[in-house]
Amino acid sequence: MSEAALSLANDPGREVASSAIGTVPVTLTINGQEHRLAVEPWVTLLDLLRERLHLTGSKKGCDHGQCGACTVLIDGRRMNSCLKLAVTLDGSEITTIEGLGQPGNLHPLQAAFLEHDAFQCGYCTPGQICSGVGLIAEGHARTRDDVREQMSGNLCRCGAYTNIADAILEVLGTEDRE
Repeated sequence: MSEAALSLANDPGREVASSAIGTVPVTLTINGQEHRLAVEPWVTLLDLLRERLHLTGSKKGCDHGQCGACTVLIDGRRMNSCLKLAVTLDGSEITTIEGLGQPGNLHPLQAAFLEHDAFQCGYCTPGQICSGVGLIAEGHARTRDDVREQMSGNLCRCGAYTNIADAILEVLGTEDRE
């Protein structure tokens, strides 16, 4: 070990600095319920939801923002929760799949996914539905091609894309079903 590395390793101030990081107070409204939390700066929203709040509907697929399995709505906009640090969302409103509907009172897109058999293994389904809800709210999709393009950030290993598009198009109220 170099002399500089030894002096850093033996510096008592270095230990204090690393423990001073601690946690950051964050207030999030998740599925309509306010949560006041103390969160380490490196914790992603996905890990906070799954590990601390036990909301396991959002899935950890790639953990790099490439598959969309972790998609949630943040202030009404669809986002990959694996890419958002929880501390950057203080004051935000988060909606997960658990907040969209309940048995007997499904969100229209959840009902359409059932009707169109828009899932197979189901792993990507929570992210697909949250992304679809965001897409519908954005109001830009009019055709099947629009839906395909705007849902391209959500991957389905089982290949249920046609049925997913059908479900979204039904809720959009469009007849573009090829």
